[in-house]
Amino acid sequence: MPALERLKLTVAYDGRPFGGWQSQPNQNGVQDHLKGAFLALLSEPVKLHGAGRTDSGVHALGQVAHVDVPQHKFNPAKWVSALNAHLPAQIRILRCQHASTRFHAQYSAIGKVYQYRLWNDPVFHPLEIGRSWHVPQTLDLGTLRAAGDRLIGTHDFASFAANRGKAVEATTRTIRQIRVRHRKELISMEFDGDGFLYRMVRMLTGAIVRVASGREDPSWIDQLLGAPGKTKASYTAPAQGLYLVKVKYR
Repeated sequence: MPALERLKLTVAYDGRPFGGWQSQPNQNGVQDHLKGAFLALLSEPVKLHGAGRTDSGVHALGQVAHVDVPQHKFNPAKWVSALNAHLPAQIRILRCQHASTRFHAQYSAIGKVYQYRLWNDPVFHPLEIGRSWHVPQTLDLGTLRAAGDRLIGTHDFASFAANRGKAVEATTRTIRQIRVRHRKELISMEFDGDGFLYRMVRMLTGAIVRVASGREDPSWIDQLLGAPGKTKASYTAPAQGLYLVKVKYR
């Protein structure tokens, strides 16, 4: 058996054509396409580990994966060009680095940054279709920021997690920052935290928009945080506005 080396890959993708990150029965997960590219280059299957799942329609600017490959097959730059030549145009390897065998894309991560994009105007720009959430009603930016501020810190976010079909052992997470940017019709919210539950960012966004549009009082967020899991924040923002920006490591 040839000696192996570990590669750390930084991957960007337009989530619209794919069934999410994870391998799918129809082989249309982003992970499936990456495995297929390695198979074309190595003529044998590889085990590819991602930093976490993204749902169908969710985009990535900086997803991270690791894989073990035969030593000295290619240098990192050659891996980038060779893999990209075998991938759909909507998936691109941005960087390839050698990594220690102790590095794990998922378990070595200490945090993630997600961005959510809102198009806040009665008319939805056609170039934003599939890339942001159209919210036509007026949003109060001050209220939006204040609602986000209520979520910063360490909380039990059970009320902001969807059921994936199996129990999550721990639902406490720390959100370090929610940064709001506003440029004309485009509002973006950046969530920086130590980890996120299933659909948590989309449910947080839905709750923040609910408050900023005047449909809920800001204290509603405090009620959800104060009684974790008793009731759910049932307003989930759509997948297409969400971007995995960065995975953080020490």
